[in-house]
Amino acid sequence: MTKTHLSLNVIDVDASTAFYAALFAAEPHKQRPGYANFDLEKPALKLALVQNASAVAAGALNHCGILLDSPEEVEDERRRLGALGLVDNDEGDTVCCHARQDKFWVRDPDGNAWEVYALLDDMLDGVHESPPGAEACCVPAPSPRPVRGIGLPLAGGGA
Repeated sequence: MTKTHLSLNVIDVDASTAFYAALFAAEPHKQRPGYANFDLEKPALKLALVQNASAVAAGALNHCGILLDSPEEVEDERRRLGALGLVDNDEGDTVCCHARQDKFWVRDPDGNAWEVYALLDDMLDGVHESPPGAEACCVPAPSPRPVRGIGLPLAGGGA
């Protein structure tokens, strides 16, 4: 199932986890120090909470994403969006946000990061964590190139 993914910067991950658990009447799918995520069917949403008090002042949105069913779907989108010049950073098989993923990033005209990814290993056992020095949840720095975004064809050829 394709899901929208939102990652929010929060001041207190425990308080935010309790709030979203009540809001969605669901327990978090995964919790780590400074991090929690919900994998919801209704709404079809993958919501990550990242404790990052300093970033909250700049805005609560950490990044958005689209969770796809398979690495093959990620590759299809990588080719499609790459042909349009929209792939900002291709990370391939990587570990971040406490999971192993195949992914790449695009940015909208305002610089908002969108992660397009498939889970390869959700690492629910907590044994495999991010490599030393890696960010728990990584958003790549914007590329120096201008971001395109006006007049692009929609998926499926719609307008």
